[in-house]
Amino acid sequence: MSRIGRNPITVPSGVDVVIDENNKVTVKGPKGTLVKELHPEMQIVREGNVLQVQRPSDDKDHRALHGLTRTLLANMVEGVTKGYEKKLRAVSVGWRANVQGRKLVLNVGFSHPIEIEPPTGISFTAETVAHPPYGMVPLITVSGIDKEQVGQVAASIRSIRKPEPYLGKGIQYQGEKIRRKAGKTAK
Repeated sequence: MSRIGRNPITVPSGVDVVIDENNKVTVKGPKGTLVKELHPEMQIVREGNVLQVQRPSDDKDHRALHGLTRTLLANMVEGVTKGYEKKLRAVSVGWRANVQGRKLVLNVGFSHPIEIEPPTGISFTAETVAHPPYGMVPLITVSGIDKEQVGQVAASIRSIRKPEPYLGKGIQYQGEKIRRKAGKTAK
């Protein structure tokens, strides 16, 4: 059996889980509502406040879907209770990030500011923090209840100016280690 797939999911109080036909799962909680259609062959069993995912056979596909289905369910339950966030730093001299209304406005070395409109369910915050070689740098926080959507929006922001290996400049996840390369040497 899948080690991840056989772990039970505890549903906290205040969270309502509805499982419709074809495994359409609706999870309502204090932070919002998430709806996802999971694979129809997986069986989701609810016993009190515990969710369990069972697979119909030991086929390779079913084994792969077992852990995936359980993880997607657990992420939905955690998202509506705690939420998710990703933090990014724009590391370079003179780069700025502001939130105007709901939009995130980035000044990251281009001739024009870049405006990013968040999708529904995503919010941005921006502040400045100390980063020793560059002084104060913007710290951008992407938050929401859908883990997949938060990660996708954070990745699209990072792709605007990926970190480069020579000076370490760029938009990077907080805690990300940039592998540095040596520059040219003079003879």
